[in-house]
Amino acid sequence: MIRSRFRSDSSKRVAAFLRMFLVSSALVCAATSAVGQISFTTAVDLALRNSPKVLMAQANVDKARAALEESKDVYIPSVSAGSGLGYSYGFPVGQPSIFNFTSQSLIFNYSQRDYVRGARSALDAANLALKDAREAVAEDAALSFLTLDRDTQRQATLVEQAGFAARLVAIVQERLDAGQDTPIDFTSARLTAAQIRLARLRADDEVAIDQAHLARLLGLPAQALSVSSNSLPAFPVSSSDSSIASTTSPAVDAAYATARSKRQIAFGDSRYLWRPQIYFAAQYNRFTKYNNYDLYYKNFQHNNAGIGIQIQLPIFDMAHRAKARQSAADAAHAEHEADMARDQFLEGRLKIQHSTAELAARAEVATLDQQLAQQQLDALLVQMKSGTGNSSAPQMTPKDEQTSRIAEREKYLTVLDANFQMRQAEINLLRQTGELEGWLKSAAQSQPLTPTQP
Repeated sequence: MIRSRFRSDSSKRVAAFLRMFLVSSALVCAATSAVGQISFTTAVDLALRNSPKVLMAQANVDKARAALEESKDVYIPSVSAGSGLGYSYGFPVGQPSIFNFTSQSLIFNYSQRDYVRGARSALDAANLALKDAREAVAEDAALSFLTLDRDTQRQATLVEQAGFAARLVAIVQERLDAGQDTPIDFTSARLTAAQIRLARLRADDEVAIDQAHLARLLGLPAQALSVSSNSLPAFPVSSSDSSIASTTSPAVDAAYATARSKRQIAFGDSRYLWRPQIYFAAQYNRFTKYNNYDLYYKNFQHNNAGIGIQIQLPIFDMAHRAKARQSAADAAHAEHEADMARDQFLEGRLKIQHSTAELAARAEVATLDQQLAQQQLDALLVQMKSGTGNSSAPQMTPKDEQTSRIAEREKYLTVLDANFQMRQAEINLLRQTGELEGWLKSAAQSQPLTPTQP
């Protein structure tokens, strides 16, 4: 009876374990399939959440905000407590006390206002640097998404092309055995197949590398990671030169904000000498009686307190004078560095604008060339089925068909590269013109692009 009950309980536990295992396996499979293919907006969002560059920029913002609060909090009295217990023989030495409280704060300082302005400009620079870091990571994620999408389509196209090349080698082999082709034709067909096989190996390596890079950006496993081509949003129309002539980038604005911060600090350092500094101070002490205070002081008391203000007028301080010169030179360096960053940004944006138009024209040429090759292939297939109707004209053969198919796929590979280069330049231009963030925000509502596969 006990043994049968034990077997029943064991079977129930095994059944419960199997049910839990099946449920866990189903959840793991669902999560794996969910991670397998990722949309464009999800990729950008995950990259922004997991990027160390963005997290470091956010930490710099927190640091700058704390520095600004520190520059303001010097006006708030600080309080500290302590104890100076001890025994002295003869006349009391020092002020040994059971416990004491000390409070002090800044009341007025000419330079402190400049330091507060400098800290506020530093916070502005940190926020702008954070914005630039987010745009840089979003740009990297978008380009990585496009790169993996291009490489995946290229890989599939090369698989098709390799199949056509293998059939071409078999056809030429049969024609060579029948005396219709020469060994040169056979070697040429084999060379074409070998070149396509080499291109496939390179494409496989590029897909693996791009998967690993995108997986690191998103914080996901690289295995079986793929992108959804249908989730790509439509690209906005490129801005004209006149509409963006006065715009800058967050990086340039951050450089100028940093220069303003350093200039304010330098101005505050230059106003240190010959200007009064006023401080508030207060102190309370509880003195002991075993230090002979009552023997040497007629009106001794345990509780003692003092409060007042302290005024200082710096007259001669070579160290602060040298520090002021150092701060001024640092501010001048930051201003020139900001000007250099602005000039580089304007030159780079102008180059991207012109290259975008050129790449768009090149993509159009490649697309028309591929369409022409496809139309010629369609015409060839029609001729092979119905014939040319002219007995003296050369007849179309299966060899011509496979050659045309290989050529059409080669044109399509050119289309993929041209479209990718154009989209890459458009994303770079969106960041340069300050439209990248708005485009990404509207990406979820934008109508996705249709696949480029014909």
